[in-house]
Amino acid sequence: MNRYETIRFLLHERPETRTESAEAFAPANIALCKYWGKRDPELNLPATGSLSISLGHLGATTRVSLREGADEIFLNGEPLPDATPFHQRLVEFLNPFRPEADAGFRVDTHNNLPTAAGFATSAAGFAALVLALDRLMGWGLDARTLSILARMGSGSACRSLFHGFVEWHIGKREDGMDSYAEPLPETWPALRMATLTVSNAAKPVGSTEGMNRTRDTSVLYRAWPDKVAADLQALRTAIHTQDFELLGRAAESNAMSLHATMLGAWPPLCYWQPESLAAMHKVWALRAAGVPLYFTMDAGPNLKLLFLQEEQAMVCGHFPGADVIAPFDHA
Repeated sequence: MNRYETIRFLLHERPETRTESAEAFAPANIALCKYWGKRDPELNLPATGSLSISLGHLGATTRVSLREGADEIFLNGEPLPDATPFHQRLVEFLNPFRPEADAGFRVDTHNNLPTAAGFATSAAGFAALVLALDRLMGWGLDARTLSILARMGSGSACRSLFHGFVEWHIGKREDGMDSYAEPLPETWPALRMATLTVSNAAKPVGSTEGMNRTRDTSVLYRAWPDKVAADLQALRTAIHTQDFELLGRAAESNAMSLHATMLGAWPPLCYWQPESLAAMHKVWALRAAGVPLYFTMDAGPNLKLLFLQEEQAMVCGHFPGADVIAPFDHA
């Protein structure tokens, strides 16, 4: 099945109790073990599993309503012109959800994180949209179905439906019905993450293009599935046993391995800025001095620091611009 057929199959014979409009929030999520590469681009099926943690109050709020005529898309209060790639991508995603062929949608999304800068706002936006559509149409979909639907808008969106630790299962089926995300049962109240914004600018190469280039041209990508399998197991163990050193080491190693595969692509993909590298060296120096502090990075220049509550004052002192998140205050 293609994407349209899959979505229509999932919505088949669902009763509808429509409302005038509906709104939903979804948190951004940061992968501790990264999603990078697809085994099926049409259905956004991943080449490996992944595991993330939500960013609590940071994410996307989306309001959606039905209207006559063409779709209207607004991002942070500004209309997106029809010709923009994201407008076209969103309209294409909305097509299978239309109750009638000529029905239009108005979509208003507000991000409280920099857009397209490595903070997973696209994932949060598609997750919030799917939740809002479910409420608008009154489908009452279960969490697994919602996760599959969100995945087809943006792969990582399947994880943004949930708070806390979330694992995305790679699945084996060609139709993708066994590739979905679900939250892990463990919580970790003392765990902290801080977003360290180096740049708010949109990244020069988007994630989809970056994934494809890395997969097709980087010889280092051949080792990526084995690296992910080992890191996933280490992270599951760390979360279950509350072993912060193991968690931090696995997350940082996974992030650095991801960026190594991208640096090995051609043309090379380097999302770092000089300030990114300076911040990494600062973390490494603090850790060498005995401070339990780690970081992770997605495809962008911005770092996400990992530490425990007892280190928060110290971290804020060394990184005064960091925005501290307690993920399990929102679980």
